[in-house]
Amino acid sequence: MNAPANRLAAEKSPYLLQHAHNPVDWYPWGSEAFAKARREDKPIFLSVGYSTCHWCHVMAHESFENADTARIMNEHFVCVKLDREERPDVDRVYMTFVQATTGSGGWPMSVWLTPELEPFLGGTYFPPEDRYGRRGFPAVLNAIADAWKQDRAQIVEQGARVVAALREQAASTPDSTATAERTSADIVAGIDSLWTSFDRDWGGFGGAPKFPRPALLRFLARAAVRRDVSADDRHRAASMWLTTLRRMAMGGMHDHLGGGFHRYSVDAHWHVPHFEKMLYDQAQLALSYLEAIQFQPEPMFTSVVRDLLEYVRRDLTSPEGGFYCAEDADSLIEEGKAAHAEGAFYVWSEAEVEAALTPEEASAFCRHYSFRADGNAAPASDPQGEFTGKNILLEHCPASQIASEVDLPIARVLELLASARAKLFVLRNRRPRPHLDDKILVAWNGLMISAFARAATVLGDPAYLAQAERAAEFLRTRLYNSATTDLFRVYREGPGAIRGFADDYAFLIAGLLDLHEASGDERHLEWAEKLQARQDELFTEPGRPGYFNSEADDASVLVRMKEDHDGAEPAVTSVSVLNLIRLAAFTGKQAYRDEARRHAAGTVDSPARFVHSMPLMFAAQESLTREPATVVIAGPAADPQTIALRRAAAAVFLPDAILLLADGAAAQAGLARRHPHLEHVGPLDGKPAAFVCRGFTCLPPVTEPDRLAAVMNPE
Repeated sequence: MNAPANRLAAEKSPYLLQHAHNPVDWYPWGSEAFAKARREDKPIFLSVGYSTCHWCHVMAHESFENADTARIMNEHFVCVKLDREERPDVDRVYMTFVQATTGSGGWPMSVWLTPELEPFLGGTYFPPEDRYGRRGFPAVLNAIADAWKQDRAQIVEQGARVVAALREQAASTPDSTATAERTSADIVAGIDSLWTSFDRDWGGFGGAPKFPRPALLRFLARAAVRRDVSADDRHRAASMWLTTLRRMAMGGMHDHLGGGFHRYSVDAHWHVPHFEKMLYDQAQLALSYLEAIQFQPEPMFTSVVRDLLEYVRRDLTSPEGGFYCAEDADSLIEEGKAAHAEGAFYVWSEAEVEAALTPEEASAFCRHYSFRADGNAAPASDPQGEFTGKNILLEHCPASQIASEVDLPIARVLELLASARAKLFVLRNRRPRPHLDDKILVAWNGLMISAFARAATVLGDPAYLAQAERAAEFLRTRLYNSATTDLFRVYREGPGAIRGFADDYAFLIAGLLDLHEASGDERHLEWAEKLQARQDELFTEPGRPGYFNSEADDASVLVRMKEDHDGAEPAVTSVSVLNLIRLAAFTGKQAYRDEARRHAAGTVDSPARFVHSMPLMFAAQESLTREPATVVIAGPAADPQTIALRRAAAAVFLPDAILLLADGAAAQAGLARRHPHLEHVGPLDGKPAAFVCRGFTCLPPVTEPDRLAAVMNPE
């Protein structure tokens, strides 16, 4: 039975609300909790997580819902809950501490702080009793409480030393003489380093668990088309990039019925996923597959993108047009039962499939998706054997092989598979759904706007452009103050009070630039410029490269830090450097490119190390070595020939190219204002034409779409 509501019941965060009826006397992060800790001279227990985190649920059920454990917590500590997605700046500080002191990190994150917010002990998940080589949580709580009473001076001193080290790290100044650009030798060194850890059979890097690393894939995509490295090196880069995309799409990390991708694979074969679905993964992987479509069109890549975007449109889009954060890994095993299990919504027994489909459909489906009568997976979170005989969909037997084995035309096999998927999708939707985190974060929405806008450009689908436009308008009207040019980070049942962080600005700017390129609408570029100016004002310091995560005046943030890793989400400075490069190209303002070079020079490391830690910055530094190509399509926007030329330009993978529209109307006026040398660009002999330019030099115009690719990317 739930305990009476605690202070978290007044919050909007789905994660905090999940703990609103714990017997723990939780406080949200803020001055009330800090004042209580100082007044009562108690340490703070800070618990950080997010609402779709599997192990957060486990620790909640085992410890935070336990009255005896809660009694210890309430007696000896001021207990604070924090949603890491709402406050990434606070999470970053204490995660750095946990990683530095324990060698690893993750969520739930458990950190003990002095009343002055200085950390002195940290970890992640703690079991309710000694288990997995970890001490039980009650024993840890009692030991810390005793130490606080008996050895306070040492604890306070330890916390002060940690904070001093964090501040020293944050204040370090990069080598001002470092170059921001990467040579071809650097690119090859990066390829060599990745090749040593590349899984030739299954794609991806290293062993289990295996993560998609879309930022790393974007570096490889750019290396695959760099002309000043050898054909062999380009081939290795392309092989790592495309093999990983193909294997992920075939494996269990890909939701073959509903579209989209789960968080990561617990094994090295993309077989058993960690089943949560995050918006930022959908956005970044959509971009990776769209670049693959441009580089080497394959039906699989297009199918993956369309299914992924349909999943986001259908299941992660609010009625107002913003995009929700995530779906949980866990769900009820069966309606009416209390038991939850990770992946219960997604797995199937062979008997379930055979009961739902015709014999012909079931045979093709079970062959294609590698079903076994005894099941092909048993998740680690299933100690009671609920998943015995269950299967995860794995696309390891191609339709052509099935057609050969059963002597059917391949078109018939594809028809059977499509029919089977449609039936099972309807049946699956009758199951208890995983929890939906319906927060709308500006940063992640910016990533998703990029994905829909790029899809509109590459696939030529106006519905994707409309989806991106709608999301951008939602953010503009609900989470943006046009008078101050400030963003607010989160929307749920109305806008929240948390001001935007650097990633909110950077990721939204990237989305707006993609939206401007897809639509030609000047408003998106103008808004991106305003946001860039505000981002520079709030999150940089004069003379120091790189962007801080948070503003300078928040007393609750112990150390103002910069992200130094392109992880599940790309680092702010990596994205910002790419934004500045593109802003320079779109506006003709060299100052943006100068700023990009300055920030990029602050994050230089040896290629072998840097390509693993900040591959997106590596890609940005690679972009600084040359002037971007500008492709101007001159003609009325609705003219079929203009549309055909835009589609032809978008079909070429030229990472630094930008696409501009000279439509003889509003877009033309903006183009002339920003690029005076293009003022008189227009149709040729009455026909829409494409002009490919670098710097202030343009090649002869092209009016035939099938010739444009050769002009843009000559061999």
